[in-house]
Amino acid sequence: MDPFIIALIVIVVMVLLSMSIKVVAEYERGVIFRLGRLVGAKGPGLFFIIPFFDRMVKVDLRVVTMDVPAQEIITHDNVTVRVNAVVYFRVTDPEAAVTKILDHIRATSLISQTTLRNVIGQSELDEVLAEREKLNQKLQTIIDEATEPWGVKVSIVEIKDVELAESMRRSMAAQAEAERERRAKIIHAEGEYQASERLAEAARVLSAEPTALQLRYLQTLTEIASEKNSTVIFPVPIDLIAPFLNRNK
Repeated sequence: MDPFIIALIVIVVMVLLSMSIKVVAEYERGVIFRLGRLVGAKGPGLFFIIPFFDRMVKVDLRVVTMDVPAQEIITHDNVTVRVNAVVYFRVTDPEAAVTKILDHIRATSLISQTTLRNVIGQSELDEVLAEREKLNQKLQTIIDEATEPWGVKVSIVEIKDVELAESMRRSMAAQAEAERERRAKIIHAEGEYQASERLAEAARVLSAEPTALQLRYLQTLTEIASEKNSTVIFPVPIDLIAPFLNRNK
């Protein structure tokens, strides 16, 4: 046989082998189409396809971290905010991700933006600021239900930042300051009330026992004298020396 023909045959065989041998990584799957019809997903590892009849589309199964661009939204109580978020998702059904949607990553991004606008638009500002966990769970549920037919599983949705207008931030700061002053006045008033109750109780005890009032008087003098920087002159109550005067009679 002509050596040229032999060499040509060898080249053709090598080309066909290179076209038929496919290697798919552990985190990928190869979706096979034979004459336009879906055969199934293969991998990971080494497998063969029929050249010119089979076509393979690789699908990445790793988790995709996608930033949702900041959306300017009007909340339910008519406050304009800018909200952005992050979405974590992955492909769980490679066949659906290829046959049911043209670009599952772009489609997930768009449905995430739309859902973010809808959910924040139906919520009030206080809820957006204080109940993020609840909103995150709601967003995750809605987006996951929308992407499930595409073979995409949305695992986490997190609202990253909520930006307010400067005038709204000043108003909220003034409101917070007023609230702190109100609480401080209430606490001070409650302290005064409790102190007055204790003083009234002490007055009742002292009025019931006159001797206790005298002892308290002497204790006060002792506390003053402990400083040793002043001279104290005080009258002696007649009740203290009355027993001595009666004894001399």
